[in-house]
Amino acid sequence: MKKSPLVILLLTVMLDLIGFGIVLPLLPTYAKDLGASPFMIGLIAAIFSIMQFIFSPLWGKLSDKIGRRPVMLISIFITAVSYLIFSQSDNIPLLIFARGLSGIGSANIAAAQAYITDVTDSKSRSGAMGMIGASFGVGFIIGPLIGGLLKHNYGIEMVGYVASALIFIDFILAIFLLPESNKHARKFKFSMFSRRVSSGAENGSSGSFLKDKATEYIEGLKLTFSSRPLALLMIANYIFTFAIVNMQVASILLWKEYFGASDQDIGYIFAYVGFFSVIVQGGLISRLIKKLGEHKLFLWGHIFTFAGVFFVPFIPQDSLFSAGLVILLCFAIGTSLVAPINLSMISLYSYKQKQGQILGLSQSVNSFARIMGPFSGSILYGMNFHAPYVVAGALTVIGTFIALSLFKYKIEALETATETDSI
Repeated sequence: MKKSPLVILLLTVMLDLIGFGIVLPLLPTYAKDLGASPFMIGLIAAIFSIMQFIFSPLWGKLSDKIGRRPVMLISIFITAVSYLIFSQSDNIPLLIFARGLSGIGSANIAAAQAYITDVTDSKSRSGAMGMIGASFGVGFIIGPLIGGLLKHNYGIEMVGYVASALIFIDFILAIFLLPESNKHARKFKFSMFSRRVSSGAENGSSGSFLKDKATEYIEGLKLTFSSRPLALLMIANYIFTFAIVNMQVASILLWKEYFGASDQDIGYIFAYVGFFSVIVQGGLISRLIKKLGEHKLFLWGHIFTFAGVFFVPFIPQDSLFSAGLVILLCFAIGTSLVAPINLSMISLYSYKQKQGQILGLSQSVNSFARIMGPFSGSILYGMNFHAPYVVAGALTVIGTFIALSLFKYKIEALETATETDSI
């Protein structure tokens, strides 16, 4: 494994997630202070994932053509600008624009994942994907702590300034330290790229953006579903993410209303889960892969996750910090295994020279689940507080059966779309 490019890549992801974590916990109350309705608050929260859903496959496919490095640099710069705009967002339309722009920039995760496939071999890839997950965990632990401190002492403007500064530092580091990893990419020339964009605009391509987008997704889906293991992994990706987000959206309400936890208690819970997620994805997963292999670990991840979501609302009300912590440990272990291994197996089963496109589609599937999951969770919680967790448990059971069915497929990348096990 080439460690130096991975270090700067992982730093890119971590700084991006710290910036995201700095802002995210403050969004609902800040939007409400600006006079946002409940619907608008939901839109402000969802626009980030909506933009990721749209742009992840575009960044991924573009990185296949012009290289990972230019895509990463452009998207990092966009993210930095988005937080600068956020610092000046004193009205709802500007706040929505800032969050949407941030989602566009942060959709570079597909290119980052493709970068990992370029610089790792099949034995070390799951571990590298796990390190991305660990970067997520570190970002979500550090970010909210920084954001709360800045908002309390200096106001919302400083929150945006600090988040933007972190990403700009990342941008400078990437310029000097992040080499190109895609050896098949054409050399990127801005002038040539600009002429193509201008030519496309003159020919009316901007007016057919939605049509082109639909075509991109249809092509990506056809490519993915031409291989049975790829299709199963993509389905597993959606239902697992949907299950977790469906459950998470109700968690704070459950902890407060049923278990009587304070805001500080909830902060400790997030830190507890994040801590074990970092341990698993930051190093333990690589050792487990060597001993058990991707297939077995993918299966056990689903089993642990089932225990970590289904039983949450059934523990006694005074047991949140005893039995509840055991269940949340299962949740941390399970989710920390399933997500990176799913990505790794998708890349390992992908067609050569198409990994950026397929990983981009995978990220969009993930983002679509993150868009839809909160609606499901909030509706189910209103019906019965057990319901989000029962549904999440049922979905992880489906994922368990998918994991079992994958054992019969040998892990190997395909050369062309004709070498498939069509479903």
